[in-house]
Amino acid sequence: MKREVLNKNKNAVAKVFTLIFFLFLFLFIIRLGYLCLSGKVDGIDLKDFSNKRNTKTETLYALRGTIYDVNGETLAQTINSYTIIAYLDESRSEGFETPQHVVDKELTAQKLSTVLDMSEERILEILNKDAYQVEFGSAGKGLTELQKEAIEALGLYGIDFITTHKRYYPNNNFLSYVIGYTTTDEDGNMIGEMGIEEEYNDKMTGVNGYVQYQKDLNGYKFPNSNEIRKEKVDGNDVYLTIDSNVQMSLETIVNKAQKDSDADWIVAVVADAKTGKILGSATSPSFNPNTREISNYLNPLVSYTYEPGSVMKTYSFMAALENNPDFDPQTATCMTGPYTIGDDTVSDWNDTGWGEITYQRGYTLSSNTCIANLIKNYLSRQKLMDYYKSLGFGSKTGIDLPNEYTGKVDFKYDVEVVNAGFGQAMTTTPIQQVKALTAIANNGVLLTPYIVEKTVNSSTGEVTYKAEVKEGQRVASSSTVTKIKELMYQVVNGDPADTTGYRYRMDGYDLIGKTGTAQIANPRTGKYYTGSNDYVYSFAGMYPKDNPQVIIYFAMQRGRNYSTILSEAVKTIVKDTAKYLGIFEEAPELNKEVTTYEVGNYKNKQIEDVKKELDSTGASYVIFGNGSKVIDQYPVFKTKINTKNKVFIFTNDSNVIMPDLTNYSFKEASVVLTKLGIKHSINGSGYVQQQSLAPGTIIEDGMEVILN
Repeated sequence: MKREVLNKNKNAVAKVFTLIFFLFLFLFIIRLGYLCLSGKVDGIDLKDFSNKRNTKTETLYALRGTIYDVNGETLAQTINSYTIIAYLDESRSEGFETPQHVVDKELTAQKLSTVLDMSEERILEILNKDAYQVEFGSAGKGLTELQKEAIEALGLYGIDFITTHKRYYPNNNFLSYVIGYTTTDEDGNMIGEMGIEEEYNDKMTGVNGYVQYQKDLNGYKFPNSNEIRKEKVDGNDVYLTIDSNVQMSLETIVNKAQKDSDADWIVAVVADAKTGKILGSATSPSFNPNTREISNYLNPLVSYTYEPGSVMKTYSFMAALENNPDFDPQTATCMTGPYTIGDDTVSDWNDTGWGEITYQRGYTLSSNTCIANLIKNYLSRQKLMDYYKSLGFGSKTGIDLPNEYTGKVDFKYDVEVVNAGFGQAMTTTPIQQVKALTAIANNGVLLTPYIVEKTVNSSTGEVTYKAEVKEGQRVASSSTVTKIKELMYQVVNGDPADTTGYRYRMDGYDLIGKTGTAQIANPRTGKYYTGSNDYVYSFAGMYPKDNPQVIIYFAMQRGRNYSTILSEAVKTIVKDTAKYLGIFEEAPELNKEVTTYEVGNYKNKQIEDVKKELDSTGASYVIFGNGSKVIDQYPVFKTKINTKNKVFIFTNDSNVIMPDLTNYSFKEASVVLTKLGIKHSINGSGYVQQQSLAPGTIIEDGMEVILN
């Protein structure tokens, strides 16, 4: 009986377990069917999850377009940057005849320490880690092509490189505010900041591609597996109107003026008078876009607004001439001396004036009260304002640079009108001054200044944009322009007793222009500073007089010894640009045959081949460094020079060695030291007589040479 009950209980338990088993099996089948049909678990797509775990997608970054000068000299480029890695796991070498991992760690550490900025002990410590592969921290990142080649030449096993890209500016501070710089976002894309990098960001960026492939547990691609690939499209290249030869000269001149004057800031612009092309634009302070130690994010060329001073008298006279055809500055007279306007008094820079003088003499002497009489007798508030605005003051010029400011032309009261007539109570930018000068250089027709010559498809070479000369309205008659040129000529070339610009006179160059001295307004109080040096000093001019080819605008704020420094700077600009552009040729030396030739493109060529090429032209050249390949040159490709001029060739030497610069000119020495990246200062002018570092000294970080 007991056995029978026990058997019944066993059967009951068996049935329960069987029922539970089939219930779980049923639920499993239902769940499996659901998963097969929906492909999701807790809202997660299983196929997508699997693909993400086993599929790797690598971005193929589009190369950012290169920025060139008008001659094809590289100003900004995207270069390879390398991170060194070492494979430590022996499995890396399986299936290979030669080792693919680090075999001798001590020897590897010893050799790597000769290239990397790391001690042998620290490298060995990293190599002894228990890891598949290792990196070497900041010292192993951002390596240059030369460093990579040096490491490869060591012949070490298990060493490899990760290639990335970075933006590189080979000339450092050169044209920095115009070029701008880039930053990198979290996805690794370069974003243009400031200057051309910002203005042409979309055109230079390109379109990234990608490659997808199946990976193993270590993240490496399965052998012989298929991949999905979308090719990248590189960005367009941008060619500027900037000529590096003009720019280099301008940078040298501005740096010297800054050192000698200790000015708050300096801006210098050189433009093609017949087209509006900007040939050079230098500023101080400047910055190195490679390191971006920036104190000011405004481009002085287009974003500095200030009261321009007496350079505006040129346009006040133009307005009077246009509104009064019978007005003749050579015969009409004005009474100088203190001029009362209500409760205000306008005075001349000498306080007393010069009595009754012709308007021409009032212009050359830069008389404020003569301008007051000019406005009273020949103009009105509205006529003066309308004429200023017709020249582009108070509006953007339209130059192809970002963050251009408009300045302010909005004078209401009688004293403001008079002040505006000589460049106070209004603000302008340097590029507006250049634009206004184009009207004088082009027989009364305004031109729009521009700084980009063309954009080019970097892959096909197709020109995607080509700049054209943009003529604006006619703002002056031929008669007015002729009279204004004569007035500007007298400022520079007239009797020194009757002109403020006699220091700018240059025999044989026919320079014309107008000087300017403007008070500086305190932005907090609205009143003018009263210090003896609280002024903006400037010169606006062009040459040659009858058919201007070059426009020059130079301004500095609070410059010590400004009259000498400013005039010497402008005269040097004239000499350098005139010689380079062939407007004025120096007489050749007697008994010496001088021939003219076009500089070739020597970059990336073997040094011996370049020597032969230069020797065949009869060129005078100097080679810097003991490398086998040329990495830079001066002057740039296609520059026309004669055999008297030096050509500088810079090689891929791993050491920077101080050259002997004795008897080099100020400009030549500055070019060489800038190209070599040697920090320097120059005392005096003319030719180098002494240098603080002996020739042959290996230059190390922080070293500076002083030239006398």
